[in-house]
Amino acid sequence: MDLSGDGAPPMLNGEVVFDAPWQSRIFGIARAMCERGLYEWDEFRDRLIAEIEKADPEAEYRYFDHFLAALVRLLDEKGYCVADDLQGRESAYADRPRGHDHSH
Repeated sequence: MDLSGDGAPPMLNGEVVFDAPWQSRIFGIARAMCERGLYEWDEFRDRLIAEIEKADPEAEYRYFDHFLAALVRLLDEKGYCVADDLQGRESAYADRPRGHDHSH
């Protein structure tokens, strides 16, 4: 799995840089699914490049937003899940209060 070239993630000293925990999780999920043979990394990279290219050039560049959109698109195209279902779950998780799953 080549992490260089078009669509490469933000890197520092040879390591991928994550600004939030969800970014490392979605990156790990994407890699694990690829390593299990559910898709080729180049298939994912093609969708990632397309997501980046269609982004508004005036908007703030947020690599992992494009990364997530590309993964959802690929999983939907492959029939592993339905994009609308994933977006509904994303909203449900985002709406949960901070610390919701921790007993105090």
